[in-house]
Amino acid sequence: MTLTTLAALVPILPFLGAAAGLLLGRRAPGFVRPLAVLPTAAAFVLAAVVAVRQGSGAPTDAATRLTPTGSVPIDLALHLDGFAVLIAVLVGLVATCVQLYSTAYLRDDPRYPSYAALVSLFTAAMFLVVYSGDLMVLLVGWEIMGICSYFLVGHYWETEVARAASMKAFLVTKLGDVPFIIGVFALATDAGTFRINGILTAATHGQLNHPTLIALLLLAGVAGKSAQFPLHTWLPDAMAGPTPVSALIHAATMVAAGIYLVARLLPVFTSSAAALVVLAVMAAVTMIGSGLAALAQDDIKRVLAYSTIGQLGYMAGALAVGDRSAAVFHLLSHGAFKALLFLGAGVVIHAAGTNSLSAMSRMGDLGKRAPDAMWTMGIALAALAALPPFSGFFSKESVLRAAEHASGGHTDGVPSAVGWTVLAAGLITAVLTAGYATRLFLLAFRGSGPRVTDHGREPAIMNAVLWVLAVPSVAFGMIALVPSVFDLPKWFDGTELTPTLLTSVLGIGLALVGVLVTYGAWTAGAARRSAAPLGAIGADPGADPAEAEATAIAAHTAVYGDIASSDDPADPGRLLLGRLHRHAASGFHLDAVYTALFVRPVLAAANLVRFLDREVVETYVRGAGAAPRLLGAAVRRAQTGNVQTYLSALLAGAVVLAVLVAVGA
Repeated sequence: MTLTTLAALVPILPFLGAAAGLLLGRRAPGFVRPLAVLPTAAAFVLAAVVAVRQGSGAPTDAATRLTPTGSVPIDLALHLDGFAVLIAVLVGLVATCVQLYSTAYLRDDPRYPSYAALVSLFTAAMFLVVYSGDLMVLLVGWEIMGICSYFLVGHYWETEVARAASMKAFLVTKLGDVPFIIGVFALATDAGTFRINGILTAATHGQLNHPTLIALLLLAGVAGKSAQFPLHTWLPDAMAGPTPVSALIHAATMVAAGIYLVARLLPVFTSSAAALVVLAVMAAVTMIGSGLAALAQDDIKRVLAYSTIGQLGYMAGALAVGDRSAAVFHLLSHGAFKALLFLGAGVVIHAAGTNSLSAMSRMGDLGKRAPDAMWTMGIALAALAALPPFSGFFSKESVLRAAEHASGGHTDGVPSAVGWTVLAAGLITAVLTAGYATRLFLLAFRGSGPRVTDHGREPAIMNAVLWVLAVPSVAFGMIALVPSVFDLPKWFDGTELTPTLLTSVLGIGLALVGVLVTYGAWTAGAARRSAAPLGAIGADPGADPAEAEATAIAAHTAVYGDIASSDDPADPGRLLLGRLHRHAASGFHLDAVYTALFVRPVLAAANLVRFLDREVVETYVRGAGAAPRLLGAAVRRAQTGNVQTYLSALLAGAVVLAVLVAVGA
């Protein structure tokens, strides 16, 4: 079987699994789980085979003309290179782990068949984005992911928070998609093709007439999909969906699509220095702002959501300094440990019966109740904090290396100011990342208080998935850069990815500062906090633990009272941020700003239109109908059937006409 045929089967298999799952979900429920897991797992295996056969060789291209358009043609094109095949393997691995994990996590959910089908369709759409060699076909996968995310985030649609989150995610991402689509058409018009190879050739030879405008339009879509400032506000709220969905969105699909697109089209962006400056500023604000916000969140999943935003900022920063190899390296590394963090968080939520870190900090044995989650999340948090020898250290250092290289003016087409901006923001974020990673681990697993109610051990498949994802979180960074084993630069464009002494010392030193300062703040706070039981901060002592757990997992709200606003002296985030904590916890009030600037004016305009429609337009409509009705009533009254009345009326009319004629004469 040819390489292109194998690659074509990769997105087809989960798509067929989704279709079969929807058709057989109610008629044959016993087939739902095999149809969810097996096609996705088979696609993962095929993606790995494609990656091995493609290797680090020359890109493979194949295309079939879909339809003549009269202008720019659209092709069903396939493009395989080192970037594409490795990201496809990541997508397949995470999607398979999510489907396996979901069989246990949602085992009692009556909507599991539709959920599993949507996850499979989501996976197929991301495979389509990764392998596509034509922008219009890529756009199809791009939009399918947006639709799937709407339904998956709103899976618990009976809760108001899930409905609002799904609508917000859809609207915000669509807000970015509108200029993105315009940019795609403008790019195809300048290049004369939707084929990515043709677009890159045109960009390389300076044949784009409007590179800055096109790049900025495309960046709007990337900011929406990849949750970059200022269109990042939907991602923390999207935590209202099931935890496995959060893992899929944050690790391998949706948010990765925007970064991957910029990496594929990087020559378009490097054609405009202004676009690189905008991308660098966007990445810098995203990194620092999300780090501060993560340090103030009480919901464990919102901490991880802001963490994802910050790590995507690192990737965008690497692209801003013109190094797509570093960006994709961090994308691959981040995908493994972030999926592990979210799936581990699901186990912790099940064990604790709440999403609240403040509540977990008052529970004395979460680490003993969920030892697999504690150890694997510890590995993932170390990778997130970029501590050696975990994978996040190598990939994040490659980003800092690229920024340090660009800051010296050594990268063609990249202003040195862009390099300094990304480097400074990356180093500041390194401290913040280590701080909130340490805070999460301490509050979740090193709290003090009464024992947690035993809800039973988590299913073995959930813990097994955690350990599977722990392997790349530990080893991927080291193995990927060993020439005799993998030699990742050969799979990309040959760019050096090994850490330098300067960035390594700075990165490790700042990460250790973040860890030690946070640990010190936690120790000092724990010493001052009295050993108050959980009930003292708003818990209902008579609440049924099973009901509390179900509420926490389904509604994704704290079930132990208003813990998020309580003054917990053991929370290092409150001690370190001080007065900034309240603002950081609300995401620096960006939602309130958008409500004031956009939502309220739109609602006011809608109310005005409704008033004009009902009170003005409908008044004319009602008047237009009332006049003939009144005239008809008058005529109906005149139809008496009396001949003498009719003759009298004719005579009177004749007399009036005669008088008028006489007067006129």
